[in-house]
Amino acid sequence: MTEAGPTPSAAGEAGTTAYDIDWEGLRTRAIEMMRRAYAPYSSFPVGVAGLVDDGRVVAGCNVENAAYGVALCAECGMVSELHATGGGRLVAVSCVGRDGEPLMPCGRCRQLLWENGGPTCLLLARGGILSMADLLPRAFDRDDLDS
Repeated sequence: MTEAGPTPSAAGEAGTTAYDIDWEGLRTRAIEMMRRAYAPYSSFPVGVAGLVDDGRVVAGCNVENAAYGVALCAECGMVSELHATGGGRLVAVSCVGRDGEPLMPCGRCRQLLWENGGPTCLLLARGGILSMADLLPRAFDRDDLDS
């Protein structure tokens, strides 16, 4: 895991700070999910775990398909579990690659995290904790559709 600790300025939903999150627990769950990934084509398993605002932890792994464009990223599975188990907002997310180290979500998944966690959702990244607002400044969201 990265040697850098959480950045004190990173604050999540309802005042949750990076220091309030069990990052090691989230990372451990993400590693468990990474080991369950179905990645026969890329050999690049990914796992993710997220803390929900009600205290639940939701998780997912990537699931590939011979038709590459219909593969599912780990974050897709996590967000599906989020909604299937009652909804809510993501507060913190840990995504890992095959080495168990933090992995930056792809562009599509950044949008999923924004939609389901918003600007204050925290992400464990190499080098520290980022808010989604730091990761996606000027993100596209519901407000853009309403205007």
